[in-house]
Amino acid sequence: MKLVLITGGAGFLGINLARYFLKRGYAVRSLDKAPFDYPEASRIEAITGDIRDKDVVDRAVSGADVVIHTAAALPLYAEKEILSIDIDGARNILDAAFRHNVDRVVHISSTAVYGIPDHHPLREDDKLEGVGPYGKAKIAAEEICLEFRRRGMCVPIIRPKSFVGPERLGVFALFYDWAKDGKNFPMIGNGKNRYQLLDVEDLCEAIYLAVTLDKTAVNDTFNIGAKEFTTMGEDYQAVLDRAGFGKKIIPLPAGPVILTLRLLELLHLSPLYKWVYETASKDSFVSIEKAERVLGFKPKYSNKQALVRNYEWYLSHLKEFEGKIGVSHRVPWKQGILKLAKALF
Repeated sequence: MKLVLITGGAGFLGINLARYFLKRGYAVRSLDKAPFDYPEASRIEAITGDIRDKDVVDRAVSGADVVIHTAAALPLYAEKEILSIDIDGARNILDAAFRHNVDRVVHISSTAVYGIPDHHPLREDDKLEGVGPYGKAKIAAEEICLEFRRRGMCVPIIRPKSFVGPERLGVFALFYDWAKDGKNFPMIGNGKNRYQLLDVEDLCEAIYLAVTLDKTAVNDTFNIGAKEFTTMGEDYQAVLDRAGFGKKIIPLPAGPVILTLRLLELLHLSPLYKWVYETASKDSFVSIEKAERVLGFKPKYSNKQALVRNYEWYLSHLKEFEGKIGVSHRVPWKQGILKLAKALF
C-alpha cells in the first residue's frame, strides 16, 4: 500500500484529499499545525507540527511514497508569517523529500501568481506577477520547485482557481449566511465579468492524476479550473435561487466600493482583503487545455454546480461550526461591519 503525505492535511483541501486517497486504497499521513479532528482520524496517521520545523518535516516525510504539499498561509495572515510558511516551509518539504528519495512532490500553488492580468484566458507560460505577500510568496515557492526539478525530482505544480465544496467556509460563508437568511447579495461591479471557480472534487482528481500518471508527463505546471462558467452575477445567483427567497444579486459601482473596503481593511473592520475586493469585478479565468491534454483532466462541476453543492453542505453542517470564527477556509470569517450592512439588503 502506497503512503501519501498531505501537508495541511487538516485543512479544507487536506481533508478532501485524505478522503479521496483513502477511497483509492492509499495509506494517508497528515502533517498540520491544527489537530486532525475529522471522523477519519482513526484511519490515517496524523502528525501535528509546523512545516517550518525541519525535524518534524523530516519525520513526516520519512517513508512516504508521495508528498502533496497543500499547507500555506492565507492572505489574511501577517506578511512575515506568509513568507516564512509559504517559502521556507516549501523548501523544508522539498529538501526532506529529496533526502528521502520520495517518488514525487505535488506542489499546490495558486492562480494568484498571475496577479491582475490584462488578458484572458491565462496560460501556464504567461508572466507571473503576484499581488501582495501571498502572490509573491507563491511565485517564490514555485521557483524552489523548479530548482528541485533541475536536481532530478518530479515536482508537478498545480495552479487551481478558487475552489469550493464540502468543508469550505471562509469568505464563501459570508455569502451563504446572507443567502440562508433571505437577503439580497451585493456584488462589486456589474456582475457581468467571468470569474472561474473550481469544485474541490475536481481539484482532487487533478492532483490524483499528477500522482499516478507517468513522471515524464506530469513533471510540469498545470492550471486547474471549471470547464463551464458564465458571469459572476449569474453563477452566484444560482445560490440565491437555491435558497428560495426570490432574492437577487445587487450590482454596486466598483470604484466607491473598493475605496470603502480598502479603508475598512485598514481599520480591521472587514475580513475582505485586497486580492478579494480588487479582483471581484474583473475577469479571472485560465485555460485548462494543457491539463485536459496532458493529464486527461475532465472537470465534473460547473461554477453553478460547485457553488450550490458547497451551499447545501453549509446548510447541513450549520450546527457544527456555529460560533466559530477564524482566518482559515475551515471556519467562517468574522463579518465585522459587513454584518451591519446585511440589514440594508
